This record gives sequence, C-alpha cells and structure tokens, in this order.
Amino acid sequence: MVDYTNNVCWISNTYYVHIDKDIPKYNHARYESEITYYQWVPMILLFQALLFKVPCIMWRILTASAGVNLDKIVTLAAETQYISPDDRERTIKHIVRYMDRWLENAREYRSGCFIRLRQTISKYCCIVCGKRYGNYLVTIYMFIKLLYMSNAIGQLFILNEFLGTNYNAYGLEVLSHLASGEEWDESARFPRVTLCDFKIRKLATLQQYTVQCVLPINLFNEKIFIFIWFWLVFVSVLSSANFLVWCYTMIFRQHRIRYLKKFLRINECYKSELDKKMAVKFAEQYLRQDGIFVLRLVGKNANDVLVSEIVLQLWNHYRNKPLFKHANQVSDDNSNV
Repeated sequence: MVDYTNNVCWISNTYYVHIDKDIPKYNHARYESEITYYQWVPMILLFQALLFKVPCIMWRILTASAGVNLDKIVTLAAETQYISPDDRERTIKHIVRYMDRWLENAREYRSGCFIRLRQTISKYCCIVCGKRYGNYLVTIYMFIKLLYMSNAIGQLFILNEFLGTNYNAYGLEVLSHLASGEEWDESARFPRVTLCDFKIRKLATLQQYTVQCVLPINLFNEKIFIFIWFWLVFVSVLSSANFLVWCYTMIFRQHRIRYLKKFLRINECYKSELDKKMAVKFAEQYLRQDGIFVLRLVGKNANDVLVSEIVLQLWNHYRNKPLFKHANQVSDDNSNV
C-alpha cells in the first residue's frame, strides 16, 4: 500500500497546504495550489540549456554565408601573440590580403538611383542589410546579441509559467529574508511536504484518501532555481548592457570613423587634408561597417597593436587602388587650379 501510494503521488500532481491551515473541503480549492513541475524539472533544465545554445547555432549558420571566415581571422590574429616576428609579419600580411579580397568581393558594382538609395540607408540603418551593403555581419551580430538578451529575460517568464508561482520576484524575496535575518522556512514554491488525493476501488465503491507526501527532491530544486534566478538576472543585465554598447559603437557613423582615425593617427597617416578626406572614404566605402566590425573582433581577441598594423596595411592597399589614385589625381589638379 505504501509503495502504491508513493508511486501514485509521484506521477499525479500534489498540492500544498501550510501545516497550520486546514485542508480545503472542496477539490477545486485544493488544487488552486497544485504543484505540477517536480516530475519535469530535468526536462525544463535541458530545454533551458538548448535555448542558450540556439543563438550560437544561428550565428554559425548565418555567418557561413557571409563570404568571410571569421574564425580563421580571429584565430590567426590571436596566434600572432605567440609566434616569431617573421611569422607574425607573414600572418598579418595573410590577414590583410584575405580581408582585402573579401571586401572587394562583397562590393556592389552595380549602379542606379535605387542602389545608391539603399546603400545610403544601409549606412545609418540595419533594416536594409546585406553583404553588398557592407553591414551583413553587423546586422546578424546585433540580432544574435538581441537573441541572447531576449533569451535570458524570456526564461524568467518561462519559469514563472512552468513553476506556477511568482518566480520573477523569487530572488528578491530570498534577499529580503537574508537582509532581515529571518530564518528561511519552507517555501510554498518548493514545499517538501505536500498533500495528495487518490481513489482506491474497494468492491463496488470508490474510496478517496488524502495522504501527506514527502518531496525530498524539492530540497534540491529550491537551491537550483534560486541559483538560476540570480544567474538569469545577471545574464540579462550583462547582455542588455553589452547590446547597448555594441549599438553605440557600430551603428553610429561618427563613432566608427573615430575608431579608424585613432589607428591612422598612430601610424601617422592622418596629416594632410587629402588624408582626412580619404579616411572617411576608407571607412565608408572600403571597410564599411563589416570591415570595421572585423577589426573590432581582432582587437578584442588580440590587441590594438595588431589592429593598428592591419589598418596600416589595409590603408596602403586602399591608397594603391585605381579609384584612389584617380581621386588623388583629381584633388591635385583642383588644388593647382
């Protein structure tokens, strides 16, 4: 009988009534505090883990068609810190050649009013995006950042529905108890002693029994979900702040140009008026948002010294291109006139 009762109460939902209160007479009143989650905790934890993996999978799928191997660039950049000077120089040249080919292949060579309009909009807005507009990587990166942020915040609400309690305020209640020095008593969210109703057929009649059940698993569930609450809040705040920082650094045009100017000044490539004009074109027409984004990734995974050397070599590549030489020739002719 005891084994049968334990099995029935485990597979069926139980309900919680505080030990100092009377058990409600009617079934609908009893099951207002029904506990339905404890059998499914392993599944919900697995589901949460998969949700955090989804943005990473989407990032790999979307970047696979970007026309550039970001992992290759970042890995080569990180390796330059541990190799000999000669190998380092060869690696930097390889990165520069690879980026130059990618930037050239991703360029839009068609012309027309509609094309120019979309290119102009893409400089200021991620709604118009694509490899040809130079903002594909930035757009999907911001989208993935937004997914991580939404995932962390959304999981708080998912757990609120799953646990059937006001889980969003759970951590605040824990902090309140700790701050006031109150003893942490049994929680109504994760009760260790619950009640279970079941019926047994005896001859031609059904007899209902109400028994007290022990849920030792809730001792662990309580600690697990306390940790998850604080972790999700921490990740939500951190990912939200990180998303806003990246929005500021990548979306605003002037900030992108200032980022490049810093390295051009370090390399003494930002002196003449022509250099200043061409620096804007270097940022807007050659590197564009995706190129600057890749440089930022290199800086975060290696260092700014390496970024400075890459920018210098990309600048020299840009100055040697026919379009730049033609613009330089026109500027010289105008100044002579």
